[in-house]
Amino acid sequence: MLLIAIMPVLLPPQLIIPIHAVTQLSSNASRAFFARHHIQWKLVRAFVLGSLVGIGLFGWILFSLPTRWIPVYIGSYILLSLWCPPFERVIRKYENLFSAGVFQTGLGLLVGATGPLTTAILSKTTDCKESIIATNAVFMLISHLAKIVVFGLVGFAYFDYLWLMIAMVGGAVTGSWIGTKIRKNVDNQLYLKILKWLLTALAIKMLVSVGFS
Repeated sequence: MLLIAIMPVLLPPQLIIPIHAVTQLSSNASRAFFARHHIQWKLVRAFVLGSLVGIGLFGWILFSLPTRWIPVYIGSYILLSLWCPPFERVIRKYENLFSAGVFQTGLGLLVGATGPLTTAILSKTTDCKESIIATNAVFMLISHLAKIVVFGLVGFAYFDYLWLMIAMVGGAVTGSWIGTKIRKNVDNQLYLKILKWLLTALAIKMLVSVGFS
């Protein structure tokens, strides 16, 4: 969510979600690899099936909406996720992995970053932080791979932005490695508090920038 909140400041709206998908594919693939012994593979099948359904349900919505409004969708989603308990309760009603696949991958076509949907479910299946992180990385890898394929099929020219993607992928993999090393030493509550306010500020900036454009 933090990455996709920053991207509208630096990139045109039509590039945000496909470039984000490539970057996060590498980020989650490397995170899953670094914590591969903690992945709960038995949970993956239902998520994959749901993801296939989600692509069909949400794909047609994506290509009927103007790209200019993508920052509005992303910013609104972030603010609702952070500050609107009723919205969060509605999202959490779909707490099985098939429904999570439908909504995480489907909504990801519109708003990019939907990782918190499955994080909530995984936190109820295990109390091991490493298992939650590793398994959710696999789920997000699947979602981002689906987005890359969908945008490629409708003509997004990934190779036109090859050097941008190489730079971002390099940063993402480096970040995964650093995060794996230091996350045990980070105060969880302080981190969440800072992240919440930073995301809020970036989401508001997205909404304001579209309003004045």
